Formats: sequence, structure tokens, C-alpha cells
Amino acid sequence: EHSSRAPSVRSLAESGHRLAEPRAIEMYNGHGTLLGHHAGGFDDIDLPSAVKYLIASDPNLQVLGAAYLQHKCYSDSSAKKQARSLQAMPKLVKLFNSPNQEVQRHATGAMRNLIYDNAENKLALVEENGIYELMRTLREPDDELRKNVTGILWNLSSSDNLKDRLARDTLEQLTDLVLVPLSGLGGSGVIQQNPSEAEIFYNSTGFLRNLSSASQQTRQKMRECHGLVDSMIHYVNSSLEVGKSEDKSVENAVCVLRNLSYRLYDEMPPSSLQRLEGHRRNAGGTVTGELVGCFSPQSKKAREHYLNADIVTFTEVSKDPKGMEWLWNPQIVGIYNRLLQRCELNKHTTEAASGALQNITAGDRRWAGVLSRLALEQERILNPVLDRVRTADHHQLRSLTGLIRNLSRHARNKDEMSTKVVSHLIEKLPGSVGDKAPPADVIVNIIAVLNNLVVESPMAARDIVYFDGLRKLFFIKKRRDSSDNEKSSRAAASLLGNMWQYTKLHRDFKMKGYRKEDFLSL
Repeated sequence: EHSSRAPSVRSLAESGHRLAEPRAIEMYNGHGTLLGHHAGGFDDIDLPSAVKYLIASDPNLQVLGAAYLQHKCYSDSSAKKQARSLQAMPKLVKLFNSPNQEVQRHATGAMRNLIYDNAENKLALVEENGIYELMRTLREPDDELRKNVTGILWNLSSSDNLKDRLARDTLEQLTDLVLVPLSGLGGSGVIQQNPSEAEIFYNSTGFLRNLSSASQQTRQKMRECHGLVDSMIHYVNSSLEVGKSEDKSVENAVCVLRNLSYRLYDEMPPSSLQRLEGHRRNAGGTVTGELVGCFSPQSKKAREHYLNADIVTFTEVSKDPKGMEWLWNPQIVGIYNRLLQRCELNKHTTEAASGALQNITAGDRRWAGVLSRLALEQERILNPVLDRVRTADHHQLRSLTGLIRNLSRHARNKDEMSTKVVSHLIEKLPGSVGDKAPPADVIVNIIAVLNNLVVESPMAARDIVYFDGLRKLFFIKKRRDSSDNEKSSRAAASLLGNMWQYTKLHRDFKMKGYRKEDFLSL
């Protein structure tokens, strides 16, 4: 039974993993320093004259022009279009690094509103060498300015066609100037952010979250960027230590880690993969082949053999992970587990943590099995995961059931796992037309878990019968009115066929009114 990987990052981005772009604060919200001077002046100014003011020699007029643009473009899409046609974009970019701080603040504030939800203006900003000028501005020791710059970057990053270029031109500087110092990684090791710095860090992690859902090339660049992964890990770890797991920047950071774990074993450096795979890999792609003919995979001796092999492997992995090594280091399983246990309110964070775990336990690689067994046996992760399953919405159920599917495939003790998971999972399956059913891919995941367990555990088959699973499985098997239902129907048919192999249960099957042909028909 193939294990599953969290859905493609593109679909994640479209289903809530790309955040709404932050909008600059409108001038009349009480945040505009100019209000006292120019509130009256806004009545006799229009867009063409505001754009002309941007190239005036008097900084006060430049501020007035930028402030008017910021105000006018707050929610007026036609004003954004008109401003672009009046060549406001290159004029504003030139003011990003004006010697006058008020001019800088208002020019970046205006740009933040001009590009909000406007793809043409985003492209125009980039084509006017805007990224280079923004990164220069980010070096200024002015929090208001840095809030605007990181807000602009976040806005730009929601355009798929700009992500690779943004990654190329910003990652190293953003990591050095913002991520490392504000995550607590540099210096004291403790997160010490004032409210403005918290917003700058939040904008920056939102930017990374969007970039991480781009191409393989950009994921690679982010993994390789010195200090980037370390600062995400450090921020999450430090936040957990001080009880701030609900923090919005923690959510962004965990989403980044999840996306950087996507296709990890296919995309990691070959030398690292070789170290994780060790020398025991056989043609079948798993280690169980060695044990055939000696003792059954469920026996005590087999389990000891596996355990020793895993311990040896741990010595192959750096004790002190650096950079992208964190993404597959055993310690990260503990971080995700703590998030699942402690984060009560922020469902996006727990969904990202379970998705990251799903990614690093997916596939045939030896290391996916090692981390699965670590999660089950040392981290005791099943109970926190099942707690989440009880209250999960459909979106969360995808990653949770995908994770359990991977764990069930790699678990050493299928009997023990069966007693914990079967009843919870059957509860989620529909049993009649009126039942509220989860999405088809969740149903397929659940049936795959049950199948992985049934193949090796009579207890799993017995529990499916006991918890009214047969009725639900036969309902799913017969329901073929769409291509999605066809998939879950085939999965149910396969599971029922495997259940018939347990002859000791035939009496129970008959008592519930089912015959051999019910189980074996397709």
C-alpha cells in the first residue's frame, strides 16, 4: 500500500496556505503623521498633481504626493490603474532611498497600497528595479520603514510569476537583516521583539510562506540559504518554550517547514540521502527483505533487529543539525509533536505540523521508516494525532489521515496500532446516504490505513467488525456514482477481499448477514 505525501504545494497555496496580502494602513486610521498638516490639502489635489509632487524638489511636496497616493489607492482599483499610467511607479521607487525619512516612509506606504491585489502594478514595481531598491531600504534602522518594505515583499510574493525572481534577489539579505536577528538565533538566543519588530518578522515569514509554495528551484534555494531554516526552527522552538504556540509567525514558520519538506527525499543532496539510506538497501526498496526466511516481521527478534538498525542510523545523522539538515533530523519530529499537543486554537499550525510529518514519513525510503517508528515508539505521537482527528475539519483530516497512513505502513507492531486507531477512523467513514462524508481522498486514506493493518493484524480485522466497519465499507464499496467515489469503492473492495482471508471471522461475517461473494466481488 503506497504511503502518501502531503498534497502538492501548489494546491496548498490555493486552499488557504497563501495568506491575504497585508494592506498598508490608510492615512485616516490615525497612523498617518501628515494628517494635521494636509487633511485640508487633500480636498484640492488630484492624482496627476500628486504624481507631479513626487518629482518636486521640496520634500514636503513629495510627502504630500505620496500620502495622497497612499490614501487614494487604499481600496480604489481604478486609482491604482491611473497612477500606473501616470508613471507613479518609477517615481515612487526613486524615493525609497530618499535622504528624507518621511519621504521614504510615505513612498513605501503608497507603494504597498498600489500593489495590493494588483498584478500589473506588482510587475511594474519589479521591472523598475524595485526589489534592489527595497533591499537597500531594508538596511535602514527604521522600524516603520522596515514594516512597509516587508509588507511590500509579502504582497509581491502572492504572484506566482514573481516568486522565483524574489527568491533569487532577496533571500540572503532578508535572512541576515531580519530572520536571524529577530528569531533570536543571533546573539542572546532569546526572542526579544518590540511590537514593530514582531510585525516585521510576521511579514517576512508570510513572504517566505508564499515563496515556499513555488517551484522546486525556489524550495532548493530556501533550503540552502544560510540561516533560513535555522531561524524558523529556533523561532518555533523558543515560542514553544514560552507558551506562544498560537503565535501567527509560528504558523508561518511551520508552513514554511512543511513546504520545504515536500518531496524532501527526492530533492535533498545525494550525499545526504546516501548517508540516510545506509548500506542495507536492497532491490525491493525496503529492509524487510533481509528478514524473510529467518523470522516473521512481527516477531520479537525482528523488532530487535529493526531497533538496532535504527540506532546505528541515528549515529549517521549529525547530532548538531545545521541548515536544511533540520528538515530530516530526528529532533524535528519532537518539535512537530509538541505543536500538535500544545497548539489548541490555531488549526493552520497543527495542520501544517501534521503535513510536515506526513511529508517526512512518505515513500519507500529507509529514513521515512526510521522517522515513522521514532514518531510512534519514542514520541508516542498516535494519541495527539488521534485527538486532532476527533475534532478536525476536512482540510485537517487530509494531512492527519495521510500521516496515519504512512505510520501504519512503517509501524512495527500492527496489533498495537490497530487497537488505537481502528475505532477512531471507522467513526469518520460514511455508512448511509444521509451521512456527512469527508472528501474522497480522506476516505481513501482511512481505508488504506485499515488495509495496511489488516494485512498483518487479525486484531485489525476483528475490530473493524466490532466497530460496525463492515456496514460502512459495504456502503462505500457500492457507491460508484462519481470518479472520486469510484476510487474509494475500489479501495473498500480491496480491503474487504483481504478481510475474507481471516477464516476465523467468517462466522461473525455471516451473523451480520454477509456472504463470501459480498467480500470477493469487485
